Amino acid sequence: MSKRVHSGFVAAAFGCLGFGFGAVALTAQVALSPQTMPGMARVDPRFVSYNIEAVEITGGRFWKPYSDEVRQRLAASVSQGPGKANGLAGLDQNLFQYRPPINLANSKLRNLSAALGPAYIRVSGTWRNTTYFQDDDAPALQQPPAGYKGVMTRAQWKGVVDFARATGGAIVTSVAIGDGARNTDGSWNPESARGLFEYTRHIGGHIAAAEFMNEPTYYLAGGAPRGYSAKTFATDVRTFRAFLKEASPQTIFLGPGSVGEGVEMTPANAPKQPVLRAEDLLQASGPVFDVFSYHFYGTISHRCAAMLGPAAGTTLEQALTSDWFARNTAVEEFYAKLRDTYLPGKELWLTETGQSGCGGDAWAATFADSFRYLDQLGTLAQRGVKTVMHNTLASSDYGLLDEETFDPRPNYWAALLWTRSMGTTALSPGVKETGDLHLFAHCAKGNQGGVTLLVLNTSASTVDTLRLPVAGEVYTLTATELQSRNVMLNGVELRANADGTLPALTAKKTAAGQVQFAPRSISFLLLPTVHNKNCMRQ
Repeated sequence: MSKRVHSGFVAAAFGCLGFGFGAVALTAQVALSPQTMPGMARVDPRFVSYNIEAVEITGGRFWKPYSDEVRQRLAASVSQGPGKANGLAGLDQNLFQYRPPINLANSKLRNLSAALGPAYIRVSGTWRNTTYFQDDDAPALQQPPAGYKGVMTRAQWKGVVDFARATGGAIVTSVAIGDGARNTDGSWNPESARGLFEYTRHIGGHIAAAEFMNEPTYYLAGGAPRGYSAKTFATDVRTFRAFLKEASPQTIFLGPGSVGEGVEMTPANAPKQPVLRAEDLLQASGPVFDVFSYHFYGTISHRCAAMLGPAAGTTLEQALTSDWFARNTAVEEFYAKLRDTYLPGKELWLTETGQSGCGGDAWAATFADSFRYLDQLGTLAQRGVKTVMHNTLASSDYGLLDEETFDPRPNYWAALLWTRSMGTTALSPGVKETGDLHLFAHCAKGNQGGVTLLVLNTSASTVDTLRLPVAGEVYTLTATELQSRNVMLNGVELRANADGTLPALTAKKTAAGQVQFAPRSISFLLLPTVHNKNCMRQ
């Protein structure tokens, strides 16, 4: 079947391959040359990473998962659940559900998480901005101190450190920045963070990287003091940097950690929150950050649509479209430009992302979202973004794991296959899209000279536009329907064992020549014998 080929790389990537930006579309089949694919960028070995929200550690109210009924009709649930802790001010509390603290010692959770390692484990989120660290061994305070909305105990934080150690994780976090963490003159007091860093060191842990606050763009919803400004932020981050250099000099200082720019996340007629632009924050603060960090959601979920209007969220029909995937690229380009202007030469980290904000849409937990997730990983790797921290590991609809059972969702299996097969060097395959195929290439993980291709077939038809010069092995993910919460590998349903150990992931052999890709499928093709010179030092 003949498909049109569209260029999607930057002009520089095409130059050495004889393609030009906006190259004429081809109608013949595409013969790939994996043995000569040039390198584009290198990513962190912890490229595939994830978030555990601070409110999961402490227990509290987080985005309520859609019930089966709500998944069908996208209506709001009204069950309150126990407790009052940690709901976000200004939002309908029916959107939230109380959760007890997550059990990070659970063997199933640890085994499944270790299989994704090594990874960054980011413990942050909006709730972290107003969470008090109780630096003693007494039972948790019944009420947080004035100016705080939640309490994290030593035992809970030790659970994070132990979990990271057991799973090959490196901890990323942020600190409290609300009224309770401030001096009488409104300035941020580093003593509010000192206990956390000192206790971490005392128990043999390490905080690999830290943002000052979660999402300063939406400072008011995040619990910052009223009247917070770019000038206040600049003073705060300079104080935090000085504290960090003294208390934990090996910790990477990330910032600004902004979100909601580059694309419109909400309808034009939606009520607007006060926003601090990332550019204003960077102009005020100067080059204080070691790494430029940002957050990305393509939209907000239908969970919040009642507040923001019917145009909020996206639909299942949009889930596999290039326009939906391109929102990720637009936001990366927006923040990369700011990085180049204000922090030239610094790495770019995506420290929080998911299908959509407000806990994800109803289909965030299904196979449909795996196409967006893997397109995001492939595109950002090509652009040199060092790590992508998915929100969340196991909470609400965008979690990699079901929060009740810890059973893997489709995005978990997608992340696992990426982690096992894609090395740290992103290659240029020569084309970004060939018809309905989205194509990415990396040096194969653990295989000197080998190449792994990632092919997303978003079409409802079989596609056979690619030709390979050598034989290989293929791992293909499919589902009975896009909204399925179960996924099959080469036709066999994937299920973790009760203890979180994984089944054998068995490849199928594929011959040299024309390759077929099943309708709406995701394929990882390992080509171990191509001897790509750019992949000889993996």
